[in-house]
Amino acid sequence: MNHKMVSYILGRILFITGVLMVPSLVVALIYREGWQGLWPFLLSIGITCAFGLLISLKKPIRSDFFAREGLVVVALSWLALSFFGSLPFIFSGTIPYPIDAFFETASGFSTTGASILTDVEALPHSLLWWRSFTHLIGGMGVLVLALAVMPKIESGDVFIMRAEVPGPTFGKVRTKLRSSARILYVIYLCMTGILVILLTLGGMPLFDSFIHAFGAAGTGGFSDKTLSVGYYNSAYIDYVLAVSMILFGVNFNLYYALFFMRSKNIFKNEELRWYLGFIAVGFALICINVSPLYSSMPLLVRDVFFTVSTIITTTGYATANFDNWPVFSQVILIFLMFIGGMAGSTAGGIKVSRIGIYIKTTIQEIRVNVSPNRRLPILFEGKPISALLSRQTSVYLITYAFMFVIFLMITALSAPNFLTAFSAVAATFNNIGPGLDMVGPMGNYAGFNNLTKFTLSLAMIMGRLELFPILVLLSPRTWRRG
Repeated sequence: MNHKMVSYILGRILFITGVLMVPSLVVALIYREGWQGLWPFLLSIGITCAFGLLISLKKPIRSDFFAREGLVVVALSWLALSFFGSLPFIFSGTIPYPIDAFFETASGFSTTGASILTDVEALPHSLLWWRSFTHLIGGMGVLVLALAVMPKIESGDVFIMRAEVPGPTFGKVRTKLRSSARILYVIYLCMTGILVILLTLGGMPLFDSFIHAFGAAGTGGFSDKTLSVGYYNSAYIDYVLAVSMILFGVNFNLYYALFFMRSKNIFKNEELRWYLGFIAVGFALICINVSPLYSSMPLLVRDVFFTVSTIITTTGYATANFDNWPVFSQVILIFLMFIGGMAGSTAGGIKVSRIGIYIKTTIQEIRVNVSPNRRLPILFEGKPISALLSRQTSVYLITYAFMFVIFLMITALSAPNFLTAFSAVAATFNNIGPGLDMVGPMGNYAGFNNLTKFTLSLAMIMGRLELFPILVLLSPRTWRRG
């Protein structure tokens, strides 16, 4: 383990994080929050940048950087982001308890959208901005952003991107990773800017448009309204956000192919077809199931489409209280929570590509049992699934299930019932936010004790990083020299 190189990169990441707090100062000035709004960010920026510079003043002579260092850097960076990013909440007194502030910030960076706040509208504009801005930063990945703007880290770029970019496989849009990172961020920010404009045209105030665009782009779901998107009661806003969430749940490599390679064959992408298929089936089944609850067909279609979009993309915005829907619809939503978006998107969950591989592998095993001498290759995206990818996908599912049970057992210690405990873990581990019962769309996570809040914070970060960076960080073998 090259400890000095890990420390060096972590320091640079923290310095960038401190710089990213600067826009919140501008918001505090615009809304005339005075010294009360400025000093928490000034102090937080000073501490974060100073600590970052302190541990990265001198680049180590030994710059070798491999997979283990990449995993550790990503894990440490996300834990450090959640800690230092929580400082403005603590210093301002709006979230005075460190565990609560860590939970809220981890939820922001991991694009989960779970909250311990009972009255979000009481926060000043600068903190509301920072709270949602963490979604924008975490959506594409803060280390991907760092790769786009920092000088080259020798051979370490690929290991960092592999550890942070979600999905079973890692793809580049260009040969050079730094160029790939910049292109992906340009697409990401342009789509976010367009969404801000569309929301503003729909009558949403400009500040609110930024907040909800950040949440949709990062598929996070933080709102500046207690009633979330339901506050606006606008069909236009609901449909704009619903379609946008679906678009941000798509692999960004497909957008590169569409915009830069003029490819018209993106709908031939198998994972995209699976993704749209899950949305269509979930939408149809829930519409049929909840139709007796609605007297208006347009409202039924609007609520169900928005809810399916926000759940499968793991965004977590709410327009309808699906906690009151029939159990069948809630089960469908829980399935969609676990599925999540496409690999290479800003969405969480297990990922559509893995689900597709699991289904095809299961069908193959059934065929082999029926006809043992007839074994055909399993194809995904028109290519045979390698034995290595199949093994990695299976190991991921086993590890995922094991960690889910551990988180569930800890959460059950302070949950009032099984539904709350199970949905809380499902909603945080899959980076969704709202669950069912106590943590439903109209509830929050304030009722849990500190142990559960910290555990669910780790679940959010682990879910965003797809398990292994945190597991590697906690392994004693990682810290052996050599």
